[in-house]
Amino acid sequence: MFRIIALLVACLIAPAAWAHAFLDRASPAVGSEVSGSPPTLAITYTEPVEPLFSSIEVRDANGARVDQGKAISQDDGRVLVVTLKPLPPGVYAVTWHVTSVDTHKTEGHFQFTVKP
Repeated sequence: MFRIIALLVACLIAPAAWAHAFLDRASPAVGSEVSGSPPTLAITYTEPVEPLFSSIEVRDANGARVDQGKAISQDDGRVLVVTLKPLPPGVYAVTWHVTSVDTHKTEGHFQFTVKP
């Protein structure tokens, strides 16, 4: 009986240990077109991330960085926010790398467009 209970407990706990922080949503949204320059870019993840080991880069069509400073953690570590320089109309590429609180690393990229 003890073995069955131990197995059930292990099955309930194990999925949490295999979790990773993935992009849940972003503002500006993935693939969106926005009117005017957004002052910040915020990414919400599916679980908390370690801000010291996480980063967000935003680049223009020429590859120049348009983010300013290190990403700031909000909402108990589930959101990273980076300040942006004033953005002229164009397409912007976002690359993110995060380490979740359980030390798993994930990364991704997306684009958004600032309309004239």
